[in-house]
Amino acid sequence: MKTSARNQYRGSVVNIRRGAVNDEVEVFLDGGGTRITSVITNTSSRTLGLEPGKSVVVLIKAPWVILVLDPEGVKFSAGNDLPGTVISVKGGAVNTEVNIRLDGGEPLTAIITESSAKNMGLKAGDRVLSLVKASNVILGVEQ
Repeated sequence: MKTSARNQYRGSVVNIRRGAVNDEVEVFLDGGGTRITSVITNTSSRTLGLEPGKSVVVLIKAPWVILVLDPEGVKFSAGNDLPGTVISVKGGAVNTEVNIRLDGGEPLTAIITESSAKNMGLKAGDRVLSLVKASNVILGVEQ
């Protein structure tokens, strides 16, 4: 499967909390210890045949990742808070690409504005907290 999403992972559903309109789906990524939460419609959940143990593909577009350099005392509403270490920072005229190694071992790419990268002073080796809203996590299954 090819997609335009920079962050693509394989994992297994570990829990589904069913709601009247949406389901909250928890996924453990393969090869790491990272847990990702996705909120999708319960229609989509049924269409994909999601249940605990089901293998899924997790997609997160790089611009949907928000970075926090100093998370001490920060309160946030994102469903996923993923700690990791900056591996590289590649600046551009408008945006900056930040490559991160999550504590679970998985790579994560974030695209942030160049001005934000400069204001944060991001560099390789920095510890960051990556935030992703659960509604920005796309799930897929192979047919």
